[in-house]
Amino acid sequence: MRTGPHKKPERFKIAAGTSRPDRPPGPRVELPAMSTLPPAPDWMPNEHAVKEWNRLGAILVTNRLLTEAGITIFGMVCALHGKLVQMWASGETPTGHIMAQYRSMVNDFGLTPAAQSKVKPFGKEDEDNPFARNGKPRMVS
Repeated sequence: MRTGPHKKPERFKIAAGTSRPDRPPGPRVELPAMSTLPPAPDWMPNEHAVKEWNRLGAILVTNRLLTEAGITIFGMVCALHGKLVQMWASGETPTGHIMAQYRSMVNDFGLTPAAQSKVKPFGKEDEDNPFARNGKPRMVS
């Protein structure tokens, strides 16, 4: 068991400009993206959840952000969305816990403004990071 301080995640090192090419991050699992959106599962609680499945699913499939492994959690996002819409429509106020769960789950798919900045658009190459050289900006002429 590790006893010292935890390693800083690579994304924080990149943001701080302290990432080093001689210390690459560990291997990552690359899951294949889904090419088409399957129909909404039968267990969706209401029509609002099914509409969200079709609306967001199309966006996620187009941007290659939905994988076979992530389809269940995506279904849960849609089901929770449907429940929230039902609550608001009936005049209820969702609890902070339900809202926090929803927010956490949509962040996993890059669906909030803060999370969108962490998701790379499909088909675009990485732009040159002037701070990727141990914090020293590259001189551009």
